[in-house]
Amino acid sequence: MKILVINGPNINFLGIREKGIYGTENYESLVRGLEEKGRAEGHEVEVFQSNFEGAVIDRIQASYSDGTEGIIINPGAFTHYSYAVRDALASVELPKIEVHISNVHKREEFRHVSVTAPVCTGQIVGLGLRGYALAMDYLTGKL
Repeated sequence: MKILVINGPNINFLGIREKGIYGTENYESLVRGLEEKGRAEGHEVEVFQSNFEGAVIDRIQASYSDGTEGIIINPGAFTHYSYAVRDALASVELPKIEVHISNVHKREEFRHVSVTAPVCTGQIVGLGLRGYALAMDYLTGKL
């Protein structure tokens, strides 16, 4: 299976920003872990990160024709206000799992609303980086 993992703004600063919320593992360890899990299970995993809304949208749109079979997305702050990212996700008929490292429902009120979750198959929140692996397990039929 070809799985695309998309990370939005500031996810590349894992291990640097707000360690009490996001943990101490850095972004490279997240990417390495996902790629290793994919290889071990016989799946192709591409991890993409951008702090730019248009780049995230472009990558989602490219998944329409590049053989991607499932998307794991952590839209970061775009989760709460980007109708453009939401519309891009809605335009690709693939299974999509939204992942958030922290439990957004225990944080500031503005984080409680996701404009992107309604166009995703499911959402995983608050399980740290393990949420990505669980999303991959769902997409590949292990859950």
